[in-house]
Amino acid sequence: MSSIRGFAKGCRALMAASSKAAVAPKPSSAAKPKRPKSPTKKKAPSSSSEPRKPPRVTGILKVSPVSPALRQFLGAPEVSRTDAVKKIWEYIKLRNLQNPADKREVYCDDKLKTIFEGKDKVGFLEIGKLLSGHFVKAN
Repeated sequence: MSSIRGFAKGCRALMAASSKAAVAPKPSSAAKPKRPKSPTKKKAPSSSSEPRKPPRVTGILKVSPVSPALRQFLGAPEVSRTDAVKKIWEYIKLRNLQNPADKREVYCDDKLKTIFEGKDKVGFLEIGKLLSGHFVKAN
């Protein structure tokens, strides 16, 4: 115990400073000064006469050819995945094919059975999975 006292005896000033630093509040991220927003720079009109290309549509928004069964249902040879799902939900809501007890379930009529592999009932999460086979991969 005497060795500890000997160590602390000569360092009172350092220990006092460290105890004060522990009590001092730490600056939080909310207290940091916010950087002023730089004014938005407007781009000068381009001097080139080339028109800008629209962004390339990819993923579920890309229009792609569909199977004959889905083509007959939708009435269009090519459609995006989002539009196909929207039109199918419109059809379901129009004909009141949702299970009233469980809105996540859809009862399939003859027209929907052609798309959904002949199933009588389909869950709403299955719809996207069952539709994926109807979109033909374009080479």
